[in-house]
Amino acid sequence: MSVFKSFTSNSSILKPSEATTAMIIQTSSYRVFSQRSCPSFRKTSNGSLFYFGRRSSVNVVSLLNITNYCTHSSDEFCSFSKRRSRGPVMAAKKAAEGAKQEDGKYKHTVDLPKTTFGMRANSLTREPEIQKLWNNNKVFKRVAEKNNGGNFILHDGPPYANGDLHIGHALNKILKDMINRYKLLQNYKVLQSLDQEARKDLAPLKLRAKAAKFAKDTVKAQMSSFKRYGVWADWDNPYLTLDPEYEAAQIEVFGQMAIQGYIYRGRKPVHWSPSSRTALAEAELEYPEGHVSRSIYAIFPLVSAPPNAGGPLNDFLPNVCLAIWTTTPWTIPANAAVAVNAKLQYALVEVVESLSEGFCLSGGSKKKRLGNVLKDEKKPFLIVALDLVSSLEAKWGVKLVIKKVLLGSDLENCRYIHPIDNRECLVVIGGDYITTETGTGLVHTAPGHGQEDYVTGLKYELPIVSPVDEDGKFTKEAGQFNGLDVLGEGNIAVVNFLDEHSLIIMEESYEHKYPYDWRTKKPTIFRATEQWFASVEGFRHAAMDAIGHVKWIPSQAENRISAMTLSRSDWCISRQRTWGVPIPVFYHVKSREPLMNEETIEHIKSIIAQKGSDAWWYLKVEDLLPAKYRDKATDYEKGTDTMDVWFDSGSSWAAVLGKRKSLSFPADLYLEGTDQHRGWFQSSLLTSIATNGKAPYSSVITHGFVLDEKGLKMSKSLGNVVDPRFVIEGGKNQKEAPAYGADVLRLWVSSVDYTGDVMIGPQILRQMSEIYRKLRGTLRYLLANLHDWKADNAVPYHELPRIDQHALFQLEKVVKNIRDSYENYQFFKIFQIIQKFVIVGLSNFYFDVAKDRLYVGGSTSFTRKSCQTVLAAHLLSIVRVVAPILPHLAEDAWQNLPFQYFMKDGSVAEYVFESRWPTLNETWLAFPLEEIDLWDKILELRTEVNRVLEVARTGKLIGSSLEAKICIHTSDAYLASRLSELSAANNDADTLHRIFIISQAHILPSLENELVVNIPYSSECLIQEKSKVWIGVSRADGLKCERCWNFSPQVGSFLEHPTLCSRCYDVVSLQMPSAAVAVN
Repeated sequence: MSVFKSFTSNSSILKPSEATTAMIIQTSSYRVFSQRSCPSFRKTSNGSLFYFGRRSSVNVVSLLNITNYCTHSSDEFCSFSKRRSRGPVMAAKKAAEGAKQEDGKYKHTVDLPKTTFGMRANSLTREPEIQKLWNNNKVFKRVAEKNNGGNFILHDGPPYANGDLHIGHALNKILKDMINRYKLLQNYKVLQSLDQEARKDLAPLKLRAKAAKFAKDTVKAQMSSFKRYGVWADWDNPYLTLDPEYEAAQIEVFGQMAIQGYIYRGRKPVHWSPSSRTALAEAELEYPEGHVSRSIYAIFPLVSAPPNAGGPLNDFLPNVCLAIWTTTPWTIPANAAVAVNAKLQYALVEVVESLSEGFCLSGGSKKKRLGNVLKDEKKPFLIVALDLVSSLEAKWGVKLVIKKVLLGSDLENCRYIHPIDNRECLVVIGGDYITTETGTGLVHTAPGHGQEDYVTGLKYELPIVSPVDEDGKFTKEAGQFNGLDVLGEGNIAVVNFLDEHSLIIMEESYEHKYPYDWRTKKPTIFRATEQWFASVEGFRHAAMDAIGHVKWIPSQAENRISAMTLSRSDWCISRQRTWGVPIPVFYHVKSREPLMNEETIEHIKSIIAQKGSDAWWYLKVEDLLPAKYRDKATDYEKGTDTMDVWFDSGSSWAAVLGKRKSLSFPADLYLEGTDQHRGWFQSSLLTSIATNGKAPYSSVITHGFVLDEKGLKMSKSLGNVVDPRFVIEGGKNQKEAPAYGADVLRLWVSSVDYTGDVMIGPQILRQMSEIYRKLRGTLRYLLANLHDWKADNAVPYHELPRIDQHALFQLEKVVKNIRDSYENYQFFKIFQIIQKFVIVGLSNFYFDVAKDRLYVGGSTSFTRKSCQTVLAAHLLSIVRVVAPILPHLAEDAWQNLPFQYFMKDGSVAEYVFESRWPTLNETWLAFPLEEIDLWDKILELRTEVNRVLEVARTGKLIGSSLEAKICIHTSDAYLASRLSELSAANNDADTLHRIFIISQAHILPSLENELVVNIPYSSECLIQEKSKVWIGVSRADGLKCERCWNFSPQVGSFLEHPTLCSRCYDVVSLQMPSAAVAVN
């Protein structure tokens, strides 16, 4: 609820029946820091300062004046531009520092800003203190339990506990925390299902304890870092994928999919990591830059052609060869066919001319070597794609003469001799993957070593040959290559064999993207093995339909996951590891038939729920089988495969959302990096659709990767890695690597459009630090000028000066726009709004104008009270709207509030996140359109006035703007009338000379006045490109007031105070007895 609900029309200010006095500094039972260790924490009392009920009223108690002056220079509160006068504050400051009495005899009448809120953040000390305050008082738990606006569930994905956090982790966790903190302020019970011990490498039983210790130590370190970022979560109760309850839920998901027929065992090629000795999912691969393969152009001798192709080819047989290109020569022993595209045209070409052996062996950065085919005197006729003839001529250094042209469909069922085994193989029709972008247009096909080859092989019932073992070495099936590493010497041996038999046209290096194991950082291979698969085809349509009912941020993410899900092949879910959750299957010792049904799965699930997945390894088969199968236990053995880690994490919705009483399914939000479209987002979707028929999330947000300031990927070799710990704590050299604190890091997160890749670096962090400093200065200005504010001084809205009503309209509009941006997760827009309004708009106009009435307008004056009313509204709103992004700054300001903030139920909001989001004030937003237009014109006019003042200052007519008088004329009758109204305003705040910070302002009815002739500086401008305005500047009339530095003809009119203007005379007369200020 807004603290200023009482500003609406006809509101009243009531005093409480039981008022108690509250000092600004007083001990309290919840206070956890000493004044020495935490000097600026506000110590609250039991006394009520404000009471906010359902009525439009404010209950009040008195507040003793703060006696301590601010410890920082007053300049920090009055950083006027060159044209501004700092006279009153500077004079009072000098007097306070011991200057002569004559220099500051009115110092006690100036209301200096005062606050314990420091200008310097001192984040290395202050932020941990604030976090300790939250932790000791269980603030997150207090707020979450007190909120009653429903649940908001952000399901946090399982990360890998595999090392220190990097800047990408910071981006991810801070984004989540900003969302959660906003929802807390919106009265939601925020339930972040936080994972902190993701599946970590666990070896067999004897190594599990050691591996678990490593994982837990890493988790502890990561958790500490997350806390230092200011991330709030139920750290005492995270979900652990190592928990037996989690593992049992995962077994349950697997069982449901198996019972519905979505799980099957088959032999097909999968990504295989020889370094890890296991199958891998696509999401477990990475594609580093710079991989170079040994590619070859090879020939396979054609021996026969079917009738439709026999006519054109028979005349050239047996001297015809199929030309193929491959980047994996080691797969040729497993060759079963050559595939062509039925729609492409192919040419039978004759090699009539070739370059000598001195042909250039390097083309740019590529290394080339001619094979023996081009060195032989008699060269075979070759079949290649017609569109590639010219490019192959250039690459091979030969002249190719086209003899015949055929369609790819004509080549189907031609037969050739296998280059190694001498057996006959078929030419087959492949798919659209056969193009003329690279190669020869003919594709060497090994169904045991490629997905597309496998699909083509199924069509033609080709043998699935894969003579490679789990270590990536050739088996006996590969004959002479047995025992050789396929990615090393085995690859070389195959190339040499082919060249020795005159089957190599050319060998060249080829740089391209190639899949690597994301754990070992070593290359993988495609290898056909017996694996367990999830048949995505069985529920693909349902998955595609569910995707359309999820809100994707950014919207293009829907296209990405749709394309990936639509084209996804069956999911290989088995892994050849001894750690992880086991696939609950038994194999018949002799027949190798699997035993896995509803009974066996349910029994194993109950065992794992009690004992954990270790039980699969230490219990005997008879203990793992249900009672009805135990008499046959000797006929079976346990499977050794475990589940894919993406099946682990993809089951988290079942293990966490579906099992914890405080949570519910589906989650409101998933938020991870864009790579998770092929990872956690997809695995969660598939498991949930297969078992529940619906997506596990209502909304999904994806963010990009973090790059350096130049847009380059971060790498240690480039020296451009940004460590979030160093951003917060600084480096050894604090000048080069200063400690910015967590809030500056969080401010950076809010500033970037996370939907794409984002940049960070030293210069960007310096900019963020400067913006943070200015925002902190804004809050300090507000706090310091409210040091003596009391709720019973609040001015009802309808009595406020127009400038103040306009300020509240601007504030409410900003709060509304910020709320909309939070709701749409557009944090960069919030950053922009805060910069424009809080740091620039307020400081350049309202704060600038307000200083006069705040400092010298009189402690009890109406205009000062009205200004403080507006400042209090700004303070309470700004602190709360920035709190999700800058929680430490917001809490620091809240703990330094010079008053207490009461909730609807009468309780004190001791912490900023207990205060809730500012309530929308429709009265403030209802500021009339014509008034909005008027103030837009005034602000534009003020800019033009400043330009003319600057010209007058350059011409030495004036120094300070207070030495000036402004005359204005406009032909716009309405604007002239409104400006005249302001000039004659019955309150000092709305007058033009206060708005322009000058001493006098006059609206001229015409420019024919004799006074115009004597105005030394003038200018004309167009306001809003239509209202012509003339502005003239001359010296102000009268003498300079000693107290406020305004010029006035009334200075010298008062006997007791001859150096004061009439306003200052009235203020001083109230505050100082005449004897105390007798004129010397």
